Amino acid sequence: MKKLLICIACLLYTFTARAQFEQNKWLITPSITGLGMSYSGQDKFSLGFEAEGGVFIIDDLALLISAGAETKDRGDDRTSLGTGIRYYFEKTGIYVGAKFKYDNYNFYAGGRKNDATLGAEVGYAFFLNRTITVEPAMYYNQSLTNHDFNKLGMKVGFGFYF
Repeated sequence: MKKLLICIACLLYTFTARAQFEQNKWLITPSITGLGMSYSGQDKFSLGFEAEGGVFIIDDLALLISAGAETKDRGDDRTSLGTGIRYYFEKTGIYVGAKFKYDNYNFYAGGRKNDATLGAEVGYAFFLNRTITVEPAMYYNQSLTNHDFNKLGMKVGFGFYF
């Protein structure tokens, strides 16, 4: 029984957020988006990279800026710049976020399109140590101009808190 309690205590310690999401702390979160599991009316497969950085303006609430790039199965490319917020439920590592992004599409067949999207995400910051996390998340981006650019997907990234 004593061994079981020690094992449970170790697991709880491992799965709880150990970093403090305190005001004036910084974070950087590079991630791989799409992972072959994203879907939209425009493309069937996509793989991208996104990096976010920001500061906690109050405890548990971070203001972020982001930049990203993505390639699609047909050779189309997208680049994006955005801003957003992320709220952490303290001591759990679970977070929710909201974003506004400006996207630039460069189509393989020729032509370009600019778009603005509103996004939402929910994820989990699994702490490897006091400052580094693995962060799986699900996201949804809603296009403000064309419903074919709406996107539901998954991403996995790392977080660096300092």
